[in-house]
Amino acid sequence: MSQRAAIVTGASSGIGLAIADTLGEMGYGLTVAARRPDKLDAAAQTLLDKGYAVEVVAGSLGDEDTVKAVVAAHTARFGRLDVLVNNAGVGIGAAVGEIQTKKLDMMLDLNLRSVVLFYRECVGMLREAGAEHQQALVVNTASIAGKSGQAWLSVYSATKAAVVNFTEAMHKELSNDGIRNTALCPGFVDTPMTEFAKANGIEAEAMIRPQDIAESVRFLLTVSPACVVPEIQFIRPGDAAF
Repeated sequence: MSQRAAIVTGASSGIGLAIADTLGEMGYGLTVAARRPDKLDAAAQTLLDKGYAVEVVAGSLGDEDTVKAVVAAHTARFGRLDVLVNNAGVGIGAAVGEIQTKKLDMMLDLNLRSVVLFYRECVGMLREAGAEHQQALVVNTASIAGKSGQAWLSVYSATKAAVVNFTEAMHKELSNDGIRNTALCPGFVDTPMTEFAKANGIEAEAMIRPQDIAESVRFLLTVSPACVVPEIQFIRPGDAAF
């Protein structure tokens, strides 16, 4: 049984997989979750090959039953939760007159609803960890677009702004229970989600690396309980901060 354990959503690639790898390196037992079983199994195998303790749950993370299944599997395997990483998300661009209801609902469910549901289902274990060591942590992947609404990415921007605001609310609600809450707000990161940007002239080498984001989680877990970091922005040289 691992001494500490974490749930990471959206862990089949990109930022989520990088964070899971960092947490595994730090000795955390891992429950990894994502929508596509094939991609998730392949990602989980890379973690297992490094000797990490890994539980795998695939499913639509905007669905309440899936969220409950992830938390139940994690509880059965590890019996505790010290870190929750709400990373699963999707960005679908469209002009406002062309927004499709199905894609609108997908972004609302995965980018925001899932975050709220995971908090609700995990808060008991997080409070237990916070009472034990005052360093329970929830990391919510937002976006720099959540700091300033972006044309064509209007719904995505709105969901990520909501994540930033919800993280602030959770800080006020849970920090006295030893649970710290941080919103991560990156610009373009070299992941499958930014293929559209690469097709429009931003080279992968000029983007933030998933490992850059993962290192911020290591930092958050090594600062003292007296140090709370409510938000981290990650921008590229020359980009504007908000």
